[in-house]
Amino acid sequence: MRFLFIYPNHKGMTMLPPGIALLSACLKKEGHEVKLFDTTIYNKIEYDNKIIVKDAEVEKAEKLNVRPVKKSNVKIKNLDTSPFEDLEELIKDFKPEFLGLSCTEDMWELGSALLTHIKKYKIRTIAGGVFPTFGPEIVLKSGFVDWVCKGEGEGALVELLKRIKEGKNWKDIPNLCFLENNELKCNPTKVIDMDRNPTIDLKLFDKNRYYRPMSGTMYKMFPVETHRGCPYKCTFCNSPSQLTMYKSETNSNQLRRKSFQNIEKELLFYKNEMEAEYLYFWADTFFVWSKKELEKFAEIYEKIKLPFWCQTRPETITEERVNILKEIGLHRMSLGVEHGNEKFRAKYILRKMPNSLIVDRLNLLYDLKVSFSVNNIMGFPKETRELAFDTIKLNRRFKANDRNCYAFTPFHGTGLRKLAEQLGYIDKNDITSSMTTGQTPLNMPQFPRKEVEGLCKTFNFYVNFPEDRWDEIKIAENNNTEGKEMYNKLKDEFVKEYWDGELSFEESAAANDPHSELYT
Repeated sequence: MRFLFIYPNHKGMTMLPPGIALLSACLKKEGHEVKLFDTTIYNKIEYDNKIIVKDAEVEKAEKLNVRPVKKSNVKIKNLDTSPFEDLEELIKDFKPEFLGLSCTEDMWELGSALLTHIKKYKIRTIAGGVFPTFGPEIVLKSGFVDWVCKGEGEGALVELLKRIKEGKNWKDIPNLCFLENNELKCNPTKVIDMDRNPTIDLKLFDKNRYYRPMSGTMYKMFPVETHRGCPYKCTFCNSPSQLTMYKSETNSNQLRRKSFQNIEKELLFYKNEMEAEYLYFWADTFFVWSKKELEKFAEIYEKIKLPFWCQTRPETITEERVNILKEIGLHRMSLGVEHGNEKFRAKYILRKMPNSLIVDRLNLLYDLKVSFSVNNIMGFPKETRELAFDTIKLNRRFKANDRNCYAFTPFHGTGLRKLAEQLGYIDKNDITSSMTTGQTPLNMPQFPRKEVEGLCKTFNFYVNFPEDRWDEIKIAENNNTEGKEMYNKLKDEFVKEYWDGELSFEESAAANDPHSELYT
């Protein structure tokens, strides 16, 4: 069958989607013909006379959440044409018999607009990804999606196409959700054996998509899967809900890793066949390795000799672990602090660690000369401006190469989404589209949207400049003329003082830090 993936991604979010690449490899292995329509490469997307996708890279750079990119010989070409017209032309040319939409919640608006535009072609459609997994009824009742795949799709997608091709009943296929008499039906989840998967299909992507920035430099970079799942219970993330789903429906643990044999095979593929310059490991928490496993991984990676990025949590940092990774190519890490008030963090985010430990471990990492960025969130349900300043004050206690701060996003499938609904800040059917609106969807009486966004915008000013400058920074939180002038003044000072003053801030074409995408 001819299968077309649609990836309604935003410009600037340049991490390659390994899930689509893996599903494509599974389909091609069974003899299907596969193509991809990827909106990441479009400069601007308009629909019904409104712009529904902002330039994510400009937004991130403007808020100082990414570093300026050094001048490079790599020329990334983006399209100025209409993705709606281009998708329709691809439909006419390729004549797909099946569509697959892969999306997070903030991609849904664009994804549904694209599917609405081509609805007249009446092509069978399946949706997968984090949002369809936790909002299947919303997706199915949109009217242009026939099936939802919840959780892992390698088995479900291949089996669905096989049965449809053979004219057989598909209603018992694990991981599938569908409507029957307008009622939601979801089959139990089935765990995939990661070691039976083929090598991901990177030829599916435009070669421009192989490149992305890291620490201000553009690299030919690829994602590496070592683990699935996460052992932690953070309430802003949907990994705990996936862990619960797998436990209740399969009595198995979603947290698992590939065999070292397959990890090595994949690493050699990236190095030798794809000529990678840089690798990033997209495990939620890289240091879930035991000591013995980490040493085995290091033994394998010594042969690869490529710089790499990974992410973990502050409490998993030890001098021994970091030195093991440094010796084999660790270039940069990302770590989540999220909130600076110990009691609030423990009660509402379920991250139970003392601030003293965070300060100690991050300063250790800095002293070991490993470049790292720190992730923070503001605008949680129940949070106040005073509590948000605890996050600023905590960040002032440790050294870091970069810091970012984002407004809380209440994605379906997270514990804090449920709390936000209970408090009346959002309806259960509301779609979170912070990427397209540029705003947090919550407008809480004790911490209004305007204040949340103002603090996120000026976060790095508050952390880096001395406290006697805070009155100026407060002015810069506002979007009025005075506030914008003050913000630009402080921004220029910040770039010159804390980043390389020889780089032009306006040249920044950086994409989002990978960590923020894994939140989804």
